[in-house]
Amino acid sequence: MTESSANKLLNGDACHLTSNGKKTSKNGFVKNHCLFQQPQKYRRPREKNQHVTHNPSLYKKPFVESFEETPLLVAVLTYMGYGILTIFGYLRDFLRHWGIERCHVAREREEQKDFVPLYQDFENFYTRNLYMRIRDNWNRPICSVPGAKMDLVERVSHDYNWTFKHTGKVVKDVINMGSYNYLGFAENTGACADAAVEATHKYGVGVGSTRCEMGNLDIHEEMEQLVARFLGVESSMAFGMGFATNSMNIPALTGKGCLILSDELNHASLVLGARLSGSTIRVFKHNNMQSLEKLLRDAIVHGQPRTHRPWKKILIVVEGIYSMEGSIVRLPEIIALKKRYKAYLYLDEAHSIGALGPNGRGVVDYFGLDPKDVDIMMGTFTKSFGAAGGYIGGKKELIDYLRRHSHSALYATSMSSPVVQQIITSMRIIMGEDGTTLGADRLRQLSENTTYFRRKLHEMGFIIYGNDDSPVVPLMLYMPAKIGAFGREMLKRNIGTVVVGFPATPIIESRARFCVSAAHTREMLDTALQAISEVGDLLQLRYSRHEQPLTSLGWMSEESLLQD
Repeated sequence: MTESSANKLLNGDACHLTSNGKKTSKNGFVKNHCLFQQPQKYRRPREKNQHVTHNPSLYKKPFVESFEETPLLVAVLTYMGYGILTIFGYLRDFLRHWGIERCHVAREREEQKDFVPLYQDFENFYTRNLYMRIRDNWNRPICSVPGAKMDLVERVSHDYNWTFKHTGKVVKDVINMGSYNYLGFAENTGACADAAVEATHKYGVGVGSTRCEMGNLDIHEEMEQLVARFLGVESSMAFGMGFATNSMNIPALTGKGCLILSDELNHASLVLGARLSGSTIRVFKHNNMQSLEKLLRDAIVHGQPRTHRPWKKILIVVEGIYSMEGSIVRLPEIIALKKRYKAYLYLDEAHSIGALGPNGRGVVDYFGLDPKDVDIMMGTFTKSFGAAGGYIGGKKELIDYLRRHSHSALYATSMSSPVVQQIITSMRIIMGEDGTTLGADRLRQLSENTTYFRRKLHEMGFIIYGNDDSPVVPLMLYMPAKIGAFGREMLKRNIGTVVVGFPATPIIESRARFCVSAAHTREMLDTALQAISEVGDLLQLRYSRHEQPLTSLGWMSEESLLQD
């Protein structure tokens, strides 16, 4: 690619170029903000964002993501549904105010009427009138290992979900399609469980101190050295809570006079950390490189507000896999922009570490990139490793700095020994250091299950979001009445699912979110797909208008083809 062609791409003229730089008809491409576009004949109709064909300089294989537009009629009906619920909500509030309907909501005492309210009025209204109608879909008590299958405690409510009572019965063998158990390490037997038991016998369960005082065990240091080797970085450090890994470390890295450029779909922990830091925050459109580059250019040209002094540092914050969208970050392009504009990159691999890449080393491994190009590599042990906590990896100078300045490192109690041992054992299995192929087999199984599950849902006519290689599979429900109905109907068929709505998603984009696991057998997936098909017909959820599904070999198979 010539320099002039590259400049055209970065200036937004790429919508009419193929991967070899030749121009084509405007009607032959999907219009969006990608550097490279996917030809019309390969895309799904009515889709927006994001399609990339082969880019010899950045991508080793096609990068395909599906975000089919919400049908207009569905959007109108969804808004109408929320409108009707809101009207009835105000009517019920009126009846409660006059004592006609019993009020279950906690109220301020009379002597506190002049106090500043603890919650915004709309939040209270939404909780008592909309959320309570479908509250039975959340916080379901589990009484077994949350593996590929699990047991649920049956509960009932006689006051419309304000309170619940356990019936004493157990719902057995529910197929678990909601846990982040990507590699199937959530188990109570096997090498990991045995090693955790031995660690408990040796060290006990609790440490009772911080790492910098009397809570630094030898296996803590062993774990951090292993994590650094697994990631391919100089050093790493671990934290007891994944959420705090983001929210407590970003303030240690940036502050006043710094600029954070955050993807609009970043996790709440990243958002909170950015706000706590005191840095200036600017948000770019999800995975939109033109939007990010514009912010970078403006930041360099104009500097800080009012003073126009240069920013002390610019930090780009993104995720590997976005947990509500199933989308994979366009990391090669972000690294290219980061290098061009001399910014720093913070990569949250909470969902992608262990779940992507031929070696299970996350989105960096998935794209075949150099870990040194990512300044701060963050991830969690709660998902692919079946444990708890989080980590940050990078240069030794970075980690040494965080050990002295991170609130999460200085004040948090050390990680429990069985949790640490679970991390060590599962990571060694993934790396193949246990002398078996179990780790490689699980990685391959996850890739195959993801491809199969996504392809079948496409064939059934459902709108699903995200990248074809992402084990996070959002299925769009849209209408508020279908959120609770979908979760209940799936549970009747012994399928445990997660349903999500506003405010966790945009108001018209409610969805069910499935998490595919290497522990799922083909029989389990077929059972789940059959249940989804039945409930989809019952609730009329087949909204997609695509002509035919895209056939994907899965990232494992494609990687092997590229090597051949």
